Amino acid sequence: MTNLDKEQLAKLDKESLIAIIIELGQEIQELHDQLAKNSQNSGKPPSSDGLKKPRTKSLRQKGKRQNGGQPGHEGHTLKLVEKPDQIERYPVVACPHCATRLQEVGVVRVEKRQVFDVPPMRLEVTEHQVEVKECPGCGQEVKGAFPPEVTQPVQYGPRLKAQAVYLNNYQLLPLDRIGELFEDFYGHAPSQAFILKANASFVEESKQALQSIKEQITAAPLVHFDESGLRVEGRLNWLHVAGTERLTYYAVHPKRGQIAMHAIGILPDFQGRAMHDFLRSYLVFACQHALCNAHHLRDLQFILDQYGQEWAQKMGELLLDIKAEVETASPDQMALSPERIAHYEVLFDDLLVQGLAANPLPEQPPPKKRGRKKQSPAKNLLDRFQQYKPETLAFMHDFSVPFDNNLAERDLRMIKVKQKISGSFRTQTGAETFCAIRSYISTVRKQGCHVIQSIHDVFLGQPFFPSALEGQPE
Repeated sequence: MTNLDKEQLAKLDKESLIAIIIELGQEIQELHDQLAKNSQNSGKPPSSDGLKKPRTKSLRQKGKRQNGGQPGHEGHTLKLVEKPDQIERYPVVACPHCATRLQEVGVVRVEKRQVFDVPPMRLEVTEHQVEVKECPGCGQEVKGAFPPEVTQPVQYGPRLKAQAVYLNNYQLLPLDRIGELFEDFYGHAPSQAFILKANASFVEESKQALQSIKEQITAAPLVHFDESGLRVEGRLNWLHVAGTERLTYYAVHPKRGQIAMHAIGILPDFQGRAMHDFLRSYLVFACQHALCNAHHLRDLQFILDQYGQEWAQKMGELLLDIKAEVETASPDQMALSPERIAHYEVLFDDLLVQGLAANPLPEQPPPKKRGRKKQSPAKNLLDRFQQYKPETLAFMHDFSVPFDNNLAERDLRMIKVKQKISGSFRTQTGAETFCAIRSYISTVRKQGCHVIQSIHDVFLGQPFFPSALEGQPE
């Protein structure tokens, strides 16, 4: 708004003054809305709540099960193994009661106790020797061939490289601490350059596996998409994730919207259903869509907290009621019955009518400005529900569609932890390398494979090729 002094205000007519008052009221309301947002009623992260955190208001419904293992759960504990690595026998020499010598007495039984521990850790050095001979036929000196992976007079092997990649990219240890850990464990502290070269070599050797992950995600029937800010070279970039229950693909790009999505190359060719929050850049792509209802629940909670509108509470309860009925449906059911769908859609539409009645358009709009007219958060959410009703309620029409986009948010979580540890990626190449390695590791974990072994296989030239179908790894 233009700053006006008292004399300028006094010269304005009544309509202009009313327009200024309306505009000021909107600005004040926007400021109040910003202050009222927190991690419980918006997409803000918990770290932004500061020291004065709001009282916890979980949107999850209280479960009926007690904490701990449930009936029928097998449990996990140490069990005796049939063939231990070492056996230490403790003979009975004499009877503690009467001092009778027992060396020649036969053993009645043996009681066993086993201790699981790691052996003393040290590096094992393997010397590779090739023979050198002088050919009697031509007089030339001839020597044997070293293994292809042995390229230097002295070098670290693939298993130590795999551990360095694992610690740096999965356990998120900084380079200095990895060196300290190796020094404490093995008595050798590899340089930071060794770890960085191991990362780069891993990405080069796993290119085909990463391309396979990307292609399988592009061909999947349902994919979760999300994005989050990531600092690279001190500047804001965006981390994009596309994932399924068995596949994960990360990419980093300076942009958040369509430019980045086209550059990553999944959404332009994607023909399935995209689950995401309401970022309009996703909606440009010609695939089916589903909107995250966890975001909707937080938005509805904000409207209830800030504006006290009852329809918002009822809408949240309705979404959770539908979710509960979907979860209790029979395993062979793929959607709610037409009668139940019609019932819930009528309730949904009735609440939209109530919401629109509580949020009418202003009778006298402020002076015309370019661009889209500003609306209240409640009106924006109601418009979204009206325009994208099928995408909001897709989970009750098709049980393969989840209620929320939590899978993508879980995939993003550890990358955000990495940023909290390091603050920022120093180079664009470093960020891209990290995303590539995490894509491989996350996919390996989702498919139930051993992470370090799968990393080690990459350095042996045998990377893990995932399968989009459960139980069918390549």
